[in-house]
Order: sequence, then structure tokens, then C-alpha cells
Amino acid sequence: MDSSLSSSTQPAPAELSNLTDLADLDTPALVATLAGLLQHKGWMLATAESCTGGLIGAACTELAGSSAWYERGFITYSNEAKTALLGVDAAVIAANGAVSEPVARAMATGAVARSVPARVSLAVTGVAGPTGGTPDKPVGTVWFGWSVDGSVRTERRRFDGDRATVRAATVRHALQTLVGLLGR
Repeated sequence: MDSSLSSSTQPAPAELSNLTDLADLDTPALVATLAGLLQHKGWMLATAESCTGGLIGAACTELAGSSAWYERGFITYSNEAKTALLGVDAAVIAANGAVSEPVARAMATGAVARSVPARVSLAVTGVAGPTGGTPDKPVGTVWFGWSVDGSVRTERRRFDGDRATVRAATVRHALQTLVGLLGR
């Protein structure tokens, strides 16, 4: 079977066994692949975004028919929004900062919990810049959280570049990783 993926076709889940191909996909192709995987499983996606301000949700809904697999998106830029909309404990934010593993985990968990019937979520919280970085969390630091059918995975990445570059890299990595998790 040819494992190459084209942005003009929606690959079957079996074609995703070679995850190196994911690096070659542009954002619309990643979204199309994600859509196919979610529809194949009959699952819905919720997103929880801070540093990307809705770019992941916008990428998802750019694809016609996304209402079949995209349930909702939360843009929780402030700490208060993370608490009010996603149920992130304010004490967790105070103890760890908004850009942290516990907050990314809580965002991913909260997005699914508050988005019935979603069984999948992805969450991002980071420092897109050009200001706001610290020695422990320099500009370009992003924490990711993915919840897939009750299992949560988190990851910290740091991207170089200006604000737009960091945000675009965050969108791609969030989608790419989720496609990989669903394609297993």
C-alpha cells in the first residue's frame, strides 16, 4: 500500500502507520486527516486554546463539513477564563503558572468534560511573544495536552521565531500529534 499522503485526499486510518509522513503534511492536510480519523471512530473533538487564540479551531472549521467531527472550541486566554470555562483550579494556575504541564492537562480534561459528546480534545498554553517570557519559560515555550478517550498526554515544546511563527508551529504540532495519537 502506498503510504504517501496527499493534501487533496483524505487518507484511510490504515495509511497512517508511517508517522514520518505526517511531517510532510500542511495544516489543511492534517485537518483533513484528523477529520477522517475522527469520523471513522465516530468521535468529536473539542479544543482549548490560550496562546493560539482560536487558530486551531479556525483551521478545523476551515474544512467544510467539520460539524460532523468538531464539537466546540474554548479560547481561554486569561487565567480567569481557564477557570470559568474549563474548570482549571485557580490554585493550580497560581502554583504552576498558566504555561505548565498541570494547566495543559487540566485544560485538555476540562475541554472534554464540558463538551459532551466530545471524546477527544487538544489544549495549548504558551508564551507566543515577543514579550512575556521568563528564564524558566522563555518566549516560544508551549505546553500541549491531548485527551483521547480518557487518556491524557502532555508535552512541552519550545519554538523559535516571532509570534506568528510560534503560533503557527503550535497549531501544526498540536494537530500532527493528535493525528498520530488517533492513528495508532
